[in-house]
Amino acid sequence: MLLVLGAYLDTAAAGDLERRQAQRLHDRIAGVPPSASVLDAMEQHLIDGNSSAAAALALDNNAFYNVTLKNFATPMTNEEQTVFAPLNDYTATIIGLVRDDLPYTEVLSADILYVGASALGLPAYSTGNNDHYAQMDERGIDLKTGLVRSTQSSLTGLPPQASAGVMTTRAAAKAFFIDGTNRAMFRFTMMNHLCKDMEQVKDPTRPHDRIRQDVSRSPGGDSRIFLNNCAGCHAGLDPMAQAYAFYQYEYDSDADPDGVSGRLVYTPGLVQPKYHINANNFKHGYVTANDRWDNYWRQGPNALLGWSAGSGGGNGAKSLGVELAGSDAFARCQVEKVFKAVCFRTPGDSNDRTRVDNLITSFKGGNYSLKKLFGEAAVYCMGD
Repeated sequence: MLLVLGAYLDTAAAGDLERRQAQRLHDRIAGVPPSASVLDAMEQHLIDGNSSAAAALALDNNAFYNVTLKNFATPMTNEEQTVFAPLNDYTATIIGLVRDDLPYTEVLSADILYVGASALGLPAYSTGNNDHYAQMDERGIDLKTGLVRSTQSSLTGLPPQASAGVMTTRAAAKAFFIDGTNRAMFRFTMMNHLCKDMEQVKDPTRPHDRIRQDVSRSPGGDSRIFLNNCAGCHAGLDPMAQAYAFYQYEYDSDADPDGVSGRLVYTPGLVQPKYHINANNFKHGYVTANDRWDNYWRQGPNALLGWSAGSGGGNGAKSLGVELAGSDAFARCQVEKVFKAVCFRTPGDSNDRTRVDNLITSFKGGNYSLKKLFGEAAVYCMGD
């Protein structure tokens, strides 16, 4: 009798554990409680040892797309890196890529754009405003079912070879191609997709031959400042930001100082004037003549970013996106960001770091599925 009672208690305790884990797993992925039937099904999957199936049920919840993924993507779309920004084509495209389980490496190079379904009666997608997505936000359109895949070349007129995933969306152009020198696009792409800011990749040992004229070689009259600080960033940054030489965010600065109604323009063969500003800062500096980029970081300490096989050079934003997304740093960045999104913390101990390494291997081997990555990371953090 005691043996039977003990076995019953062990089974009940095990069931309680899996139920708690199922609840936690759903909360971490979707951010909302599961229905009773979903919770029961997830619990049974965990009892059966099938955590992937349990995670898949949570990933199927609409809130995963409308809340978790939206909050994951939105900070990438603005310089303030705030989640409190309107839905836009950058965010929608990331959500669509994940929903359709496409290789996430396409995020920086594909001719792709997600828009609201025509049956929703939304304003047409426009290169000159964000009304299409703003109305989706206002109406609370379900992003899991309401988004459809299209192409930038068909909706914006951008040639397919000039499309570069989220880098050539209108939202990215408004945030990172506006004014300036187009270096912001490269910096924030590195921050958002390789988790590296310029200070972290500074390397003054790289050749200085591609640093533009606008960078003084003796700031404040002291050349040591250039050699020890400025050159470390610009030697690698400028040759790669040259990929954006034909892009500009065009708007009426007098009538529309915030660029709300601006649009991305692409001028093949014609370098944007911003690449030649402040030429007198150092007349002997590099003069940008085309959109040829080269990755000087394939040598030196930044070789540790793990660049994939290739020439390390090319023309335009699309091929640069392939270079960046093919790096080990890109894969690690996605894993660490997803880990933080579902575990609510950064990796903190040897177990976490080992798990991150395993997730990177799985992410690469699983055709760069970000959806699967969310599930695997959440399973690790569902507790006991």
